[in-house]
Amino acid sequence: MTGRSSRQLVLDLAHRTALGRDDFLVTPSNAAAVAMVDRYPDWPHYGVVLLGEAGSGKSHLLEVWRQASGARLISAAEAGAEPPDQLLESGALAIDDAPGDRLDERGLFHLLNLARQTGGHVLIASGTDPAHWNVGLPDLASRLRALAVTRLDPPDDVLLRGVLVKLFADRQLAVEEPVVSYLMLRMPRSLDAARALVAEIDRLALVEQAPVTRGLAARVLQAMTEPGMFPEDG
Repeated sequence: MTGRSSRQLVLDLAHRTALGRDDFLVTPSNAAAVAMVDRYPDWPHYGVVLLGEAGSGKSHLLEVWRQASGARLISAAEAGAEPPDQLLESGALAIDDAPGDRLDERGLFHLLNLARQTGGHVLIASGTDPAHWNVGLPDLASRLRALAVTRLDPPDDVLLRGVLVKLFADRQLAVEEPVVSYLMLRMPRSLDAARALVAEIDRLALVEQAPVTRGLAARVLQAMTEPGMFPEDG
């Protein structure tokens, strides 16, 4: 079989390798954020906020940078758990899911100060612009307003299709184009949802010893449309 009729979909999409993880696909929806991460350490500021909605891939891109920079990964609540010089020992620090439910404001303030003074770098992943965080410490609010912000837009069609195709290929599942198109029209616009959906399709196909058809995909999609079935982390 050849061309579009082949059961093996062709991934005609520029991509880069997420070090130690799945390939990170680059499309117009995330190109600006990827370019900023790739500029490291030549950033316009010592701190950068990676801004994106849930499922946009910000945690994935944060991990790409963490492995490239040697940064330690912490949550916003852990910003004061250890002395700033220990957290920034490598000169780089990744903070995920900020501001979170328990932002350590004083700890984050001291971390940003230390990065500014020593030439360190801090990358913060957040679903909310820091200007809208409920911060009570004026000095921290000032530091946050000065940070560079780069945005991950919701996945576009090219990215979502590419991720679905790659996820199926990684699991050695032969999936025809109509199945992918069917899923794209009906699934949540989220990379996390794509991962969960493909994993469940793979599980059901294995249980039933059946090929991945549109009917099987439809059954999985219908079962997962119940509230809370799809993940919401970014």
